[in-house]
Amino acid sequence: MDLFDRILELSRCGYFCGQILAILMLDTLGEENPGLVKAMGGLNGGVGFSQNCCGCMTGGACVISYFTGKGEDTGMDHPEHKSALGEFTQWFTDEMTADYGGIECRDITRGNPAKRVEYCPQIIAATYEKCMEILSERGLV
Repeated sequence: MDLFDRILELSRCGYFCGQILAILMLDTLGEENPGLVKAMGGLNGGVGFSQNCCGCMTGGACVISYFTGKGEDTGMDHPEHKSALGEFTQWFTDEMTADYGGIECRDITRGNPAKRVEYCPQIIAATYEKCMEILSERGLV
């Protein structure tokens, strides 16, 4: 199954942007983590369906941080943590602003949440591919 079909399958199961990004990442790793998927649901629809910052931007940052962030009391962020996040957020901001006029869900959907069906699967796919590209370039996946 290709990436876009997997995104549509997950959408039909009731998952949204942040959760789908987490599941795609876990699929890539061959892992399951229902707690993480549930937690990522808070990012959906622009953080709690408030139509604010797109869940793909926040979710993509979480995907990158899963590989680069501090995870233990005695640990530290990976040396590429900030640069990877900076590259991702700049890309997302540039792409969404050029295509949709901003990075908030209300910008992308033009204030009509029903537009999620039309726009979001492509944005999720592009976001996941960009995250994997950034991580791969740094030898992290």
